[in-house]
Amino acid sequence: MSEQPNPAPTPSPRPVATLPSALERFDALRRRLAGRTPALFLDYDGTLTPIVARPELAILSDAARATVARVARTLPTAVISGRDRADVTALVGIDGLVYAGSHGFDIFVPGRGELHLAGSADFAAPLDVLEAELRTRVGDIPGALIERKRYSIAAHYRQVTTADYPRFRDGLDQALAAVQDIREKPGKKVFDFQPAIDWDKGRCVLALLETLGLGDAGYLPIFFGDDVTDEDAFRALHGRGLGVVVAGADEARESAADFRVDDPDAVLALLARLAAAP
Repeated sequence: MSEQPNPAPTPSPRPVATLPSALERFDALRRRLAGRTPALFLDYDGTLTPIVARPELAILSDAARATVARVARTLPTAVISGRDRADVTALVGIDGLVYAGSHGFDIFVPGRGELHLAGSADFAAPLDVLEAELRTRVGDIPGALIERKRYSIAAHYRQVTTADYPRFRDGLDQALAAVQDIREKPGKKVFDFQPAIDWDKGRCVLALLETLGLGDAGYLPIFFGDDVTDEDAFRALHGRGLGVVVAGADEARESAADFRVDDPDAVLALLARLAAAP
């Protein structure tokens, strides 16, 4: 898969509290559809499942799985996660979906197989070095979790104490200084280390729209996400699709999304309404 052109210029992010609720203002969202078919792009952690203490605890409920499977029979549906693709594929457990892992670096399209960003495999060696450095420098800090993925590494600190955080942060800086061509991206209580390529979830969505034939005027792409890395997708879809951020109205943060929902239960309710919308 080749790199995509730069996304269109984006507006300034707005406070989450000012974003309209996609469920309460569903008529406004439906007007934005204007008869087009929604093409759904879904994050996993914090979007389909609640945020939990450890990644392995984020289990999709049977009811949620049934809802996503039902929606996917009607609408084009892809899952784009920061998790390893094999991991999120197993967790979702629905055949026939497009799955993208490692923030879009590793993609599987049914009927076409695996798609990889050109040159991404060249970063295996520096990621191996970084993983070893991270485990040496922060692996003994209580609560720290190093999660290796095919094309990225996540350093989780949700369970690291405030007192230990400076040592954790210093260890990350020292580990990153030991490698080249790897960049750091912050998330919710996690730092992701990825190949220093101009690629993210937003560019992944744009590439999939082209690959899947969803880029014409008959489709409206909609991305659902909750984290900082999902903002790349919200920005990329500005002017050609919609972003729905999963965040409570009381969250003190900004987003480039167009609409808001409170939590994963609200995501599932909105997906069901989109699938049923005329």
